[in-house]
Amino acid sequence: MDERTVRRYLDRIGAPAPGEPTIDLLRDLHLRHLRMVPFENLSIHLGEPIVLDEAALVDKIVDRRRGGFCYELNGLFAGLLRALGFPAALLSARVFTPEGTLGPPFDHALLRVDLDDRYLVDVGFGAHASHPLRLDWPEPQADPGGEFLVVDGPDGDVEVRKDGTPQYRAESRPRELADFAPTCWWQQTSPDSHFTRSLTCSRQTPEGRVTLTGDRLITTVAGERTESALSGDDAVRQAYRSHFGFELDRLPPPPNSAVVL
Repeated sequence: MDERTVRRYLDRIGAPAPGEPTIDLLRDLHLRHLRMVPFENLSIHLGEPIVLDEAALVDKIVDRRRGGFCYELNGLFAGLLRALGFPAALLSARVFTPEGTLGPPFDHALLRVDLDDRYLVDVGFGAHASHPLRLDWPEPQADPGGEFLVVDGPDGDVEVRKDGTPQYRAESRPRELADFAPTCWWQQTSPDSHFTRSLTCSRQTPEGRVTLTGDRLITTVAGERTESALSGDDAVRQAYRSHFGFELDRLPPPPNSAVVL
């Protein structure tokens, strides 16, 4: 990622010119990203192919001020961190289903950043940790998003738990962004993918969270959830504009279900 793109990316997340690659800077960039760049799967329902290429991701997330899902968000964030001097590696993870079973390999992409300590960094999992999680830390880690625990799994994997519930199991082997392309395609096209069966656009706010799924606007403030139905396409477009900062020339059609983060 060149210097000009880095400056535009930092402007996108409202970050000042960075200093040395420290944990304080990493925490700041992580939180700003979560609050400015939404977790969304609109491209799948708008018929926009998701291309795991830095130039395509910069165009979508930085220039068009859109969001994306894990491969896009963590894939591009890795490029920013590396350009700023952070040793960032992409990791593959299998996500736990609500029934407690594991999804397929490459189901999720996250990052490991090695500083004085090692950290798991994830700006692409929706409602998750606000700050990086220490990897080699056996005790619970308090976070605005909940209480997190990182425990050893089989074969060198690590398991991330939120408030006692397993979220995903991550491999230790570093991956290239291109390694996620086949599963990214499956997520976009398979009727079994929850991304093809749901529609969501969601980001963290200083008070909680805001989510738009179809014509339903859900806000959470201090743990209190409020839901309202928007009346008409103009109101939905205005919600994307005011809450997420981008324009849509057409709205995605409603899928069969919705995901609320």
